[in-house]
Amino acid sequence: MQSFHVDENDQRSPLEKMRAGDWYLADDPAIQTAYRRALALSARFNRDYAEDPDTAQEILGDLLGTFGRGAHVRAPLYLDYGSNLHIGAGTFVNYHLTALDVVEIRIGDNCQLGPNIQLLTPVHPLEPEPRRQGWEAAEPITVGDNVWIGGGATILPGVSIGADSVIGAGAVVTRDVPARSVAVGSPARVVRTL
Repeated sequence: MQSFHVDENDQRSPLEKMRAGDWYLADDPAIQTAYRRALALSARFNRDYAEDPDTAQEILGDLLGTFGRGAHVRAPLYLDYGSNLHIGAGTFVNYHLTALDVVEIRIGDNCQLGPNIQLLTPVHPLEPEPRRQGWEAAEPITVGDNVWIGGGATILPGVSIGADSVIGAGAVVTRDVPARSVAVGSPARVVRTL
């Protein structure tokens, strides 16, 4: 986790700081506009999915940063901005994905994500006062190709999961997982190489 430090001379907008993963305050109007856009599109996706799951996938083309050919996401889907979530070709995402995509979340091709998975990029200051003031930052998450993440798993900020790995159901992944590994538990640890 990053230590809290704000450069008083930094002239970037809060949105620019957010996208860079640096400390920012989320009450900025541009950030709120991006959030409301994602909220409206994801609500439409979640509503339309029950009537026509295949047509609802087209909404994801507008909502997400990238949505690969042959990918499928089941509703409901919860996210912050959508534009920072990238889902690779042939990937399947089961019910109740929560993707707090303050910065990039990249999910590779041909992945399988179980239900109730959380992909969490935000971090908050350990110090009480800046946390009370609402400061936050973020660290990206990367999931390689052909990864299977079991239901209920939580992937924390800054984690990379290597290609062909398996993350056990309910795991809390706090650090990188090498390619072709099986990681289980809380905190997750590698128990086998594939």
